[in-house]
Amino acid sequence: MRDDPRLPTSPRFWRSPLRGTWFTAVLGLVLLGGISVLFVTGLVSYAAYNPDLSPVNDTTPDKGVLGFYLFDWPAGPSWLYRLSQGVHVTLGVVLVPVLLAKLWSVVPKLFTLPPARSVAHALERLSLLLLVGGALFQFVTGLLNIQLEYVFPGSFYPLHFYGAWVFIAAFVVHAALRTPMALRAVRARRRDEAGLAAPSDEAELTAPDPAAPTVSRRGALWLVGGGSLLLFVTTVGQSLGGPWRRTALLAPHGGSDPGGGPNGFQINKTARYAGITDADTHPDAWRLVVTGPAGTVRLSRADLLRLPQHSSSLPIACVEGWSTADQWWRGVRLRDLAGLAGYDGAPPDVLVESLQRHGAFRRAALRANQVSDPRSLLALSVNGEELSLDHGYPARIIVPAAPGVHNTKWVGRLTFGDL
Repeated sequence: MRDDPRLPTSPRFWRSPLRGTWFTAVLGLVLLGGISVLFVTGLVSYAAYNPDLSPVNDTTPDKGVLGFYLFDWPAGPSWLYRLSQGVHVTLGVVLVPVLLAKLWSVVPKLFTLPPARSVAHALERLSLLLLVGGALFQFVTGLLNIQLEYVFPGSFYPLHFYGAWVFIAAFVVHAALRTPMALRAVRARRRDEAGLAAPSDEAELTAPDPAAPTVSRRGALWLVGGGSLLLFVTTVGQSLGGPWRRTALLAPHGGSDPGGGPNGFQINKTARYAGITDADTHPDAWRLVVTGPAGTVRLSRADLLRLPQHSSSLPIACVEGWSTADQWWRGVRLRDLAGLAGYDGAPPDVLVESLQRHGAFRRAALRANQVSDPRSLLALSVNGEELSLDHGYPARIIVPAAPGVHNTKWVGRLTFGDL
């Protein structure tokens, strides 16, 4: 069975002349750098949710020691989350052709017999299985999340978070075992091209009975690179926002902004989806409930408009990698509302609750540094016009550098206090 060329367990089953140590090494080194950046930006994205701030923000309960690195997410610069998450999502999409090419280049090793020749070989094979499975899981769930296709079981956040740690453990082991070999293969190829040394031994991946080549290995790498470049051009615009959005043809929030006028910019969750009706937001019915040491204050929209108004130019950036251009928001500073609740000095944390009746992120907690930032508003208007219902009328949160889901829409209650 091992030598039957009709079966994938036979080396003669795999006849592509492109496979070889150098080709695989180049792809592997690209993934080594790219996945390292993906992992770091993914951890940063998780920290941006301030998951240690009350159970409300903890999307991955029982994370234990995996949250060792968490820090208080800063409120500036205002484009911080747009940059970190834009890099994470765009790079993840761009690396798809590289990942697929790398998996194709090493697929014969998955069928090699015997499964383990030594302890070291068994460790490598185990790390390879975890690596391949983990990579496919992380990339597939990430791409589905970008496309707003929540077909996986459970919440995206714990699945992607815990999956990342399993994947990175296998990735580190595999990289430690294979990176020195990859570097030697690349250097040997360069020395060989300069006429200084013989080619590196590629017997491990090279087909013993190769078919006639139709493209060189360099040509194949150019093809992979071209695919990545195409994905970059058709994706990155959703993170940049503004006129660049029109180039994001493969992103759900690509193309032109929806509608026109001051409220004609991207949204992720409509009022209809959230179950918000005109009756909920009617001026005669809606009141903002503000609670703190001074007791409870109920404010109508007219009451809020009589308070000192301030403006901030801020984007909205979401976990799916898309963001708006800077919009001109106007409303009441959160720290002023904290003052109404009884905090004359430094404001505390705040729990924000929406009128939304179902779905995730109906509540979100903001840290004291976010509340105290002068750009943090309970926004009542945008770009010179009152908020539309889909953009959070009668009032919404807008905070610099915060994930979009923490810029809560249709705000009904603010509870100030240490969380």
